[in-house]
Amino acid sequence: MNDKELDIAFQKAVDSINQHTEPFPADVLLRLYAYYKRATSDTDSSNSSKPLISAFKTNALFQTRGMSSREAKLKYIEAVNTYFLYRK
Repeated sequence: MNDKELDIAFQKAVDSINQHTEPFPADVLLRLYAYYKRATSDTDSSNSSKPLISAFKTNALFQTRGMSSREAKLKYIEAVNTYFLYRK
């Protein structure tokens, strides 16, 4: 998959998550959050008003340290596809 195809697939995965109306399990949200932040090179810390949520988000980002933007996009797409495949 070339970079343009990857960007299109990534955006499609992001759109499918944004359009989904049912609640997500917390572990899925944290994984998607970390992959998205790495994929978009946006690694600023969470500014949540709840310290526990900020800690979980920081930990999720920490677990993806060293991951390239390309790898994060691939992992995000894989996580989205797996979630929608097995959520029934």
